[in-house]
Amino acid sequence: MNKQIGVLGCGWLGLPLAKHLVDQGNIVFGTTTSSKKLFELQQARIKPFQIELGEEQISGDINGFLQDLEILILNIPPKLRKPPFEDYVLKIKHLKDKIIDSRLKKVIFISSTSVYGDVTGEITEESKTSPNTKSGKALLECEQMLAQEQNFNTTILRFGGLIGKDRHPITFLSGKKNLTNGDDFINLIHQNDCIGIIEKVINEEHWGKVINGVYPNHPKKRDYYIAEAKKRNLQVPDFVNTNLKSTKKIIKSRNFRYSYSFPITTT
Repeated sequence: MNKQIGVLGCGWLGLPLAKHLVDQGNIVFGTTTSSKKLFELQQARIKPFQIELGEEQISGDINGFLQDLEILILNIPPKLRKPPFEDYVLKIKHLKDKIIDSRLKKVIFISSTSVYGDVTGEITEESKTSPNTKSGKALLECEQMLAQEQNFNTTILRFGGLIGKDRHPITFLSGKKNLTNGDDFINLIHQNDCIGIIEKVINEEHWGKVINGVYPNHPKKRDYYIAEAKKRNLQVPDFVNTNLKSTKKIIKSRNFRYSYSFPITTT
């Protein structure tokens, strides 16, 4: 590859992604909002920048971070679940303006399948978007803002629920009672497959696309989480049958072929 790639947001996904891109021979620039994490990035051979996107301005040397990049991976999720709330769209707009002022021409925006909202049936990249959460609405608005920009080319990756070695919903569902929507389908993706998809987008030059990233097996929540609890010797969760509207969506990708490595099954 041997490209100069920036990872804006070296958190749970961004840091292992940046490390992987370094291992593949790239020059990687990474950002963190914490001064304490700068040394960790440097030790991982990532060129560190302390940068924080704000509603009023961007703190840190954003121009220095962007100036030599061929590709920017924008991996800053909205923080809208609890106060203090933020204007995520305004923060991304400030960044967009900085990208326009740079020579950068290729952007990957990490989004979420939450932009589809609570719908039923098979969902592809061509399906209607109808987010019903604040974060989903903010992500969709940012998707549109970046995709419409003519000064650089944006690929949007809509990942399903993220899981990994140290992150899985069963850890807080274990032992819970009277859980609903057990007949909903699972739409998850492992951290390592997220990294694999991003790497393939870069290697094969898949620019200007919208891509769903979800493991192509969709067991029901009840079956999957009970199986996961048993695998980990945890107390199984209890699901109840309800008459509430169930969101039985199955998310697939028609725009991108990828061989997933980390299966999501009930076996």
